[in-house]
Amino acid sequence: MSDVRLKRAYDDPAANDGQRILVDGMWPRGVAKADAKIDVWLKALAPSSDLRKWFGHDPDKWDTFQHRYRAELGSGEQAEAFEQLRNMYDHGRVTLVFAAKDRKFNNAVVLKQSLQGN
Repeated sequence: MSDVRLKRAYDDPAANDGQRILVDGMWPRGVAKADAKIDVWLKALAPSSDLRKWFGHDPDKWDTFQHRYRAELGSGEQAEAFEQLRNMYDHGRVTLVFAAKDRKFNNAVVLKQSLQGN
């Protein structure tokens, strides 16, 4: 059974993280690449700039953000990146790495739910 975990880029990597996949469009500020131990950086999985700016991690916009982000994941470069992520997930544990301070309302949460069929 595949497993998906979420970790902030500022959290220490662990030996049992599986494949560590950065799912943000920009490298996390202040994190050295060697320290992050990122296996794959799927920039294309990040929400569009317009969607990210509109959302601003506002919990009141969460439901709409999820809907709009899932729509983005269904087309173009984002859809290809999501299929690449799904393939990695199908082959074992993955840890989705994100930079957002908010652990509950961010794109990695939506990606995890989507991978798990929620």
